[in-house]
Amino acid sequence: MTKPITIGASPLSISDVVSVASAGAKIEILPELLGRLAKTKAHIMAHWTGSDGPLIYSLNTGVGAFKGQRVQPDDLIAYQRNIIVSHATGLGDPFARDVVRAMLLLRLNAFAADVSGISPHLAQRFVDFLNLGLTPVVPQKGSVGASGDLAPLAHLAGALLGYAEAEIEFEGTVMPAPEALRQAGLPVEIEMTAKDASALINGSTTSLAVAVLCVSDAENIVRHADIGLALSLEAMRCEPDAFDAHLHRARPHVGQATVAENIRTLTRGSTRMSQSARNTVFPDEARAPGTKGPERVQDSYSLRCAPQVHGPVREALKYARGIVETEINSATDNPLILHTAEGRRPISGGHFHGQYIAQAMDFLAIAITDLASICERRVARLIDPTMSFGLARNLASGAPGLNTGYATVQCSLSALVMENRTLSMPGSVDSIPGKGNAEDHVSNSTWCARKAAIALENTCTVVAGEILIAGQALSSVAELADDHPIAPVTELVLETLRQSIPFRNNGDIWFAGDMQKATELVRKAVLLGALEETAIMIN
Repeated sequence: MTKPITIGASPLSISDVVSVASAGAKIEILPELLGRLAKTKAHIMAHWTGSDGPLIYSLNTGVGAFKGQRVQPDDLIAYQRNIIVSHATGLGDPFARDVVRAMLLLRLNAFAADVSGISPHLAQRFVDFLNLGLTPVVPQKGSVGASGDLAPLAHLAGALLGYAEAEIEFEGTVMPAPEALRQAGLPVEIEMTAKDASALINGSTTSLAVAVLCVSDAENIVRHADIGLALSLEAMRCEPDAFDAHLHRARPHVGQATVAENIRTLTRGSTRMSQSARNTVFPDEARAPGTKGPERVQDSYSLRCAPQVHGPVREALKYARGIVETEINSATDNPLILHTAEGRRPISGGHFHGQYIAQAMDFLAIAITDLASICERRVARLIDPTMSFGLARNLASGAPGLNTGYATVQCSLSALVMENRTLSMPGSVDSIPGKGNAEDHVSNSTWCARKAAIALENTCTVVAGEILIAGQALSSVAELADDHPIAPVTELVLETLRQSIPFRNNGDIWFAGDMQKATELVRKAVLLGALEETAIMIN
């Protein structure tokens, strides 16, 4: 059994979050951390909740335009509920289960710094929800990523607190929160005291949850993009010099060097990327059998410049990973109860503002859009014999005309690329003031993360489409080009692909089925897994 992830023991990593959010890993909270949380809460209650206590934002004052209005001691418990219900204004379809589980984990981990003033039993509630599989229903829309992700986190908090208005998915069924809690064996009623409500909903945790999963997905997709590139290079008998290590030392960007190295690893031992292989006349090549193929001085940009395009995507992703890793282990609510030389001190700041995440996700969306664009251009070449150096038009099998082949697959992939181009327009530069101008500059981070996630989903399909179509191209000329075998590694990739998707050599089929299967192979890293089982690593 996998050891539980312990909150408060050490910083969380992206892989930790993914293991809990997507794979259902269990968690626990360090007992010493619960003890520290209890001491901080006791200090709050003893020193700051009386009628003569200092005004502390959202602890004993209203929020937004009411920041100067004291909440009386007798009203502090009622105030906690009011903060939750007044901010539960989420709209639209709910987030996927893995996003909400990531939200639960990340919000809990924000408490590990012991500066949020959360009650220990509320922190434990997060642990129980994750370990028992209770998933709050959280609408996707309604946050501007300014005073944190207030609306979605309020829905999350309402479910944790058992409010009748909130909903929870439990064991495959969505039900009112109180019913789910009873079925899971947890008490419905749970006490809140001063500062609990703002600790629960203040912070850019929803944006971060989506961003963490985006980075994880992107790191998988970019590696598969190099696999698709290698298959395309061999299918079109391309010139390998563009990936030479000496060449890339002359412009020593880390990203492009990594891509070039991956292509050398994938195509090592190939005889298909050679002039002698180009002498074989392919099915729709406009020259007579037995004639020598033209010299290939250099290939088009989508092939030759692939390291210079795939490479920047990797470096953009590295930047996004750095931002996300810092945010995972940050406290982002307001105010923070800081431990200073003079003792505990409440300080109001702006850590909840999601601009870091917003810009990182915009950057990632732009980069991943360009990756999809170059992949789609290679697909377009593969189905056009004038650009593929003689592969069958549309890679169609059976009687031409009677059978259309893969042209419509390319058309669908181009639709995703165009959708990505709109999604890659920056959202982090968009700001509408809210709350009576108390929030006069917002980050829009939740939308930035959401649109990056959609762009990644589209790109995953485009990358899978290149693998599918390049694989079809290689299989279609396997006998004809038998004298010039492809590389052992790409042969392994093709064999793994064929375990799920057979070579289509008998006319048109329902192509959507193969596209879905190919996308699932990429999403689940099946092809990478096959390589890693033989100690072949793609960076």
